[in-house]
Amino acid sequence: MPYKRKSHGRSKGGKGAGGFVQCVSCGATVPRDKAKKVTKRISMVDYALAKELRQKGAYITAPVTTKYYCVSCAVHRGVVKVRAKSERHTRPRKRRRR
Repeated sequence: MPYKRKSHGRSKGGKGAGGFVQCVSCGATVPRDKAKKVTKRISMVDYALAKELRQKGAYITAPVTTKYYCVSCAVHRGVVKVRAKSERHTRPRKRRRR
């Protein structure tokens, strides 16, 4: 059976066995290097209040949450897009943060 990707959809390389994570959406057990990782900073303070506090010189911490999605849930939620066959060989450019 021919395979679609040289890496079999993983970023393992020659590491050997990697760990497993659970998909946040469906609960499936997925290899850590195959799962799609999404990190977000969540502010505990309301945006308007945080803006005022920052003007006064306060430092507001925002904890980072990390979620792992299996490939099918990541596509369904829009974390990754389905690309055309010709575009699959190139890596998409990451958005620059300002």
